[in-house]
Amino acid sequence: MQKYCVTINRQFGSLGRPIARELSTILGVEYYDRDIVETTSQKLNLPVSTISDHEETSYTSNFLNMLFPLGDSSLDKQNKIFDTQRKIISNLADKESCIIVGRCSDFILKDYKDCLNVFIYAPREARFNNCVNILKMDPGEAVRMIAEVDKARENYYRHYAGYSFEDIEHKHIMIDSSLFGVKGTAEILYKIIRKKFKLS
Repeated sequence: MQKYCVTINRQFGSLGRPIARELSTILGVEYYDRDIVETTSQKLNLPVSTISDHEETSYTSNFLNMLFPLGDSSLDKQNKIFDTQRKIISNLADKESCIIVGRCSDFILKDYKDCLNVFIYAPREARFNNCVNILKMDPGEAVRMIAEVDKARENYYRHYAGYSFEDIEHKHIMIDSSLFGVKGTAEILYKIIRKKFKLS
């Protein structure tokens, strides 16, 4: 069977991760997200997160890992981490059909012919409601995280890819998750992927 890769990048609160998980179930392929960070930490012998103590005490979940996907270390260490993650992502795409969430995967796999780049977004009000009602965040924290995580992802993309993480020139599909929800969005993407890669 033909190997293919789907990259999913997303605005914070648009439920990109649950959509990727649902899509992986429907397609019967693996999806990789935090696994990439954990593998990187093992290869470089670094903690999964190097976030300062006062930031760690602000949350009881992994929201700050989304805000600082590479930690808050020096630029040299950041570059080593990015290079390691680039190799991991490339190896995954070479090895098997898969879904890869975030981490400049669309940029890293830009020369892969059988790769579909998806961007998931939603209106700010819908993202706020998702954060409060689904992710169970405090309303004030939801407002702050939507702004800060999107800004962090934008800076990350501009530094390593040289373009905005929302740049339509580097996406094949852009979809508003508030129209169809997690399951509906995953089902639509499944149909697109089947047609794109001629899956049986």
